[in-house]
Amino acid sequence: MAKEIVVIGGGIIGLSCAYFLHKAGHQVTVVDRSKMDGGASYVNAGYLAPSHLIPLAAPGVMKQGLKWMFNPKSPLYIKPRLDPSFLKWSWAFNKSCTQKHVNKAVPVMKDIAVLGRDLYHQIKVEEGFDFQLEKKGLFMLCQTDAAMQHEEALVKTAVSYDLKARMMSSEQVKAHMPKACLDIVGGSYFECDHHTTPSEFMQELKTYLQRAGVVIRQEEEVIDLNLSNTSITAIHTTQTSLKSDEVVLAAGSWSTALSRKLPLDLLMQAGKGYRIQTTSETGITYPSILAEAKVAITPMNGFTRFAGTMEIAGINHQINEKRVDAIAAGVKRYFPHITITQNEKASAACGLRPVTPDGMPYIGKSKACKNLTVATGHAMMGWSLGPSTGMLVQEIIDEKTPSIDMALFHPDRRF
Repeated sequence: MAKEIVVIGGGIIGLSCAYFLHKAGHQVTVVDRSKMDGGASYVNAGYLAPSHLIPLAAPGVMKQGLKWMFNPKSPLYIKPRLDPSFLKWSWAFNKSCTQKHVNKAVPVMKDIAVLGRDLYHQIKVEEGFDFQLEKKGLFMLCQTDAAMQHEEALVKTAVSYDLKARMMSSEQVKAHMPKACLDIVGGSYFECDHHTTPSEFMQELKTYLQRAGVVIRQEEEVIDLNLSNTSITAIHTTQTSLKSDEVVLAAGSWSTALSRKLPLDLLMQAGKGYRIQTTSETGITYPSILAEAKVAITPMNGFTRFAGTMEIAGINHQINEKRVDAIAAGVKRYFPHITITQNEKASAACGLRPVTPDGMPYIGKSKACKNLTVATGHAMMGWSLGPSTGMLVQEIIDEKTPSIDMALFHPDRRF
């Protein structure tokens, strides 16, 4: 039976939900507070990355974060704040940084990432889209033996889950990118990963949805939700009030504030990431992550993108120049021939990624509200998991058996 559905949030998760719900025959309205032309869905590295098996909450991450807390150029920065929600999140995050959690998360993250990657290809073929989608894989480039040992362990894990991955010597990596001057000892190569230019897909998806009859209300913020008998009866925005049979909460880092208007408190923090890009020739022809510097590099259509950092410092879009400089310096260490200019650094942009305490997304229905489906908290995997999340949300709303096991994604889970 066709339903009226409001999707709150117009990023990659929200638009993916709208796409699959529309394809299933529902009437969909998307509401987003922005112009829908910036933020995490546009400034990310564009990876479709089953290789990213390990959730952000892993052994040693909190300890490393504490070490880096006072380093303004560190890849991970957690700003201490006397805020109850932040303190609760920090406690839960620390509790989640265990090997037991990683062992449970890895097979599920592999399944949802592979599904997401394959759905990008399916959407491109079915809808005749033209966005960049390449199957070049992903290099993890290392400058130290310690990083190589870490990558060997990750490759072993990936292979055990039937993902194509292998270690490479410095010479083997350089043979793939002969025009790049590389200063590395070697690296790993994940053939299972693909990459895109995010803005291309987002624009094509928005255009398709609008032409298909999906209503997109941009620059319109949801400010309140009416609840009666555990159902949302009205969605109040800055411009109007909407009614629907079902509501999808896919507002990224803003989802927590909206959830508090219901008997639901989604524990998340905004994790800021930055990107710089250049149109100069770099010789970088394969997506690559600088293992020690934690910088992601992607050859996109017409430019090369450099992305990095995870800054847990509340919801803000302030550009920290020291972090931008750190990304540029990291690139220079691995690729001595590349100099990112001051103008390129001055044009840096950022996006906020919603981070749960265990690094796993919230996908599913909460007991608190029977006509609400949650789809948020994807941390650094939002781009990879957009289409797979959209399909899962459609299956949930249509009361179908989900394509993958979703127990670890439940929005009511405790930490």
